[in-house]
Amino acid sequence: MCELSNTIADDILLKDILINCRTIAIVGCSPDETKDSHKVAAYLQAQGYKIVPIYPKNDEILGEKVYRSLSDIPFKIDLVDIFRKPKVIADVVDKCIKRGDIYAVWSQIGLVNNDAMLKARKHDMKTVQNLCTKLEHRRLL
Repeated sequence: MCELSNTIADDILLKDILINCRTIAIVGCSPDETKDSHKVAAYLQAQGYKIVPIYPKNDEILGEKVYRSLSDIPFKIDLVDIFRKPKVIADVVDKCIKRGDIYAVWSQIGLVNNDAMLKARKHDMKTVQNLCTKLEHRRLL
């Protein structure tokens, strides 16, 4: 239900998110340069986005302060980009709802949790699943 089907309407939603969301929390942002989460975060940062790494270790990734949880970030986040297993997505969405300032929630390729994304939509957040922010940015912008 929440997965996108690559229609014109879906591309409009993706462009809206990629254009309007300038501060992106990367949940599961690894310090390992070979990991997809690191590569995507580096790409987004190079495109002018403010990235906010969320990771259980390290103090800094890509020159940015690392936070342990979405709830620890003391400033507004526009987009939450998730690189964690599907069962964790529900917890991330709950934290987004609690914050109340998240415009969109995006889970990466292979990560689908329809119930969590439906809950996010019910709280007025835009949602994207099973797509890569880096690849969609390259394709659309």
